Amino acid sequence: MGYRILDAGDVPGYLGERGHWDDLDDIHVREVSDGNLNHVFLASDSAGTRSLAVKQALPWVRVAGPSWPLSPDRSDAEARAYAQIAKVAPDKIPAIHGYDAENHVLVMEDLSDLAVLRTHLNEGGSYGPSTSVRIGELVAQLSFATSDFGMPSAERKALIAASVNPELCKITEDVVLSEPYVEHEHNHWHPGLDDLAAAFRADTRLRTEVADLRHVFMTSGQALLHGDLHTGSVMAGRRDGAELVRVFDPEFSFVGPIGFDLGLYWANVLVSEARADALGTEGDHAEQLRLSWEGFEAEFRRLWPSRIDTFFDDAYLERFLGRVWTESVGFAGTELIRRVIGFAHLTDLTTLPDPLQLTASRRSLLLGRELVLHRAELTDPQSVRHRLGDLTG
Repeated sequence: MGYRILDAGDVPGYLGERGHWDDLDDIHVREVSDGNLNHVFLASDSAGTRSLAVKQALPWVRVAGPSWPLSPDRSDAEARAYAQIAKVAPDKIPAIHGYDAENHVLVMEDLSDLAVLRTHLNEGGSYGPSTSVRIGELVAQLSFATSDFGMPSAERKALIAASVNPELCKITEDVVLSEPYVEHEHNHWHPGLDDLAAAFRADTRLRTEVADLRHVFMTSGQALLHGDLHTGSVMAGRRDGAELVRVFDPEFSFVGPIGFDLGLYWANVLVSEARADALGTEGDHAEQLRLSWEGFEAEFRRLWPSRIDTFFDDAYLERFLGRVWTESVGFAGTELIRRVIGFAHLTDLTTLPDPLQLTASRRSLLLGRELVLHRAELTDPQSVRHRLGDLTG
């Protein structure tokens, strides 16, 4: 039949055709597309007892339309990532009910009873007690299982080959790891940041350090990544009295440096902290970087005795974790910078009134530079906090 782009009116028939819904007289569909790339629909019955989410990759960037073409094959990467995560952390992703490769459609659990973490925080909410710990654990579980520590060599080589994601990796290489440091049409910023934007483009030392991180991103195939792990790709809330954390949208997934996933999350929690500080609201933002690192490190250490190749001894584990930490700090810096003077700004900042937006944006931008330039010196979460205090105290 061939690839067809669905609209809300097509979804009932589609779900019926695919065997996901029986009573087509009792199905209600609404579009909830919110991100930059895809269509998302929610289907439910009139009693509210059954619901599904339907996500379709479009042949272009959704917010730009056909003027920015993008292969819908990125949905294959997302489906592969979900399949890998389901083997080691099924409690941290939505349940997947089916993938239609021809139409680039995923049918999955409806998480609308949970809140997008970024939206929840922007509305004055707090992190759950274990939200960031669970994110760290997920990164550890996925990265260990798909690394040379947790996967036989032949299987891993096949995973690497299957997980090549050239178009979306190129977006990251450009949007996150080069464009903010040159003149580019994608870049924009608050007018009060003209001086810093110009200074960053003229800072040859900063550009060299970003180039180093860019090369790590392009060449370090440590493990399968989510690839776009931020507070907008996390759903959190409670069901039956228990805290739930679900990570979604792994369409940027590929085999790369573990620190990239951690760094993206850290940058986003640091921006949420900058927002809270600007507004003078109390909360639990300040500890999230530490909590996610501790969750990652503890889980990776727990898994270490099960490694396939014991030639990697415990002393090497310490060296490896140190390298992951340092790269995570650097990637966090690049994400902070990109989200302020590059493409796709964060609503954490853009919804602040002036002059609070400018204050929080400058703080985030300056911290980003510090994290990139001094990542080797910032050896633990406390040192990052001290550096942040130096900028704001």
